[in-house]
Amino acid sequence: MIDRITAMRTFIRIVDMNSFTRGAESLNIPRATATTIVQNLEALLGTSLLIRTTRRLSVTAEGAAYYERSAQILADIDEMEASLRSATENLTGRLRIEMPGAVASALVLPALDDFHARYPNLDLAIGVSNRTVDLVAQAVDCSIQLGELPDSNLIARQLGTLEHVTCASPAYLARMGTPVSLRDLEDHLAVNCMSPDSGREVDFDFEVDGEAHKVKVNGFVKVSDEQAYLTCGLQGLGMIQPARIAAQPYLDSGQLREVLPQWKPVPMPVSVAYVKNRRVSPRVRAFVDWLAELFEQAEHVDQDMSRVRQLLRGLHPA
Repeated sequence: MIDRITAMRTFIRIVDMNSFTRGAESLNIPRATATTIVQNLEALLGTSLLIRTTRRLSVTAEGAAYYERSAQILADIDEMEASLRSATENLTGRLRIEMPGAVASALVLPALDDFHARYPNLDLAIGVSNRTVDLVAQAVDCSIQLGELPDSNLIARQLGTLEHVTCASPAYLARMGTPVSLRDLEDHLAVNCMSPDSGREVDFDFEVDGEAHKVKVNGFVKVSDEQAYLTCGLQGLGMIQPARIAAQPYLDSGQLREVLPQWKPVPMPVSVAYVKNRRVSPRVRAFVDWLAELFEQAEHVDQDMSRVRQLLRGLHPA
């Protein structure tokens, strides 16, 4: 007799991954097993759920309806089981999470022992990257993202905003001088940061009298990795505007010095994102609630989004 719960989970994963092979791999079962499960499910239901050709996989109208109901049923089952557990440490399973390097190194990874103490039976697979991740195609449960979310297929819970800081190494400042006004930046160098998704160069920005201003600062090196960005700044290759949580240890040690403190860089929104139209599993909810608590307690993280949204509109006018 067919295990309907297993069949639902297998069908949903194949649709999410748009591939029998990738879906089976993500479930750690052979492709032939996944194929047999879906065939048996279709036989039980008396209708085709998927249209398979040599080039593509598509969902029938019946398959789409079954997908939506199955996703809701499985979420209800997960929620019901979690509500019946006597303690949160009984949450089990694996979470796959993606996050930027600065957030991972400065906030999340140092606090993971606390999360593990609360949920000892949860396993975490953490990917560290600044690139935008396709949560569905890569079977990611949630991702921490910086900036505004452009993907309409995602919903997000705001965690706050990250302060940034304009700084440079003492060797650079000794060689080039310390700027005292934004106009002085015309005579300075920057380590320019590139968007890892678009490859576009990101200008310096500052908050001046409640408004956001972009400033182009020339340089001879561009990077897209946060750690490389910090390393170049530490080596005196130019001024940088990293997240303060990443730069603070170097500011404290004197390896970096803050400049132009009267004009702060525009803070960066940070949120945790999920796939839309999916109920959040108890495992994901536990991690996200812990994240929110972590960000509320963190230094250099602001919870007020209203002012930042206004500043961002100034940087990216409609």
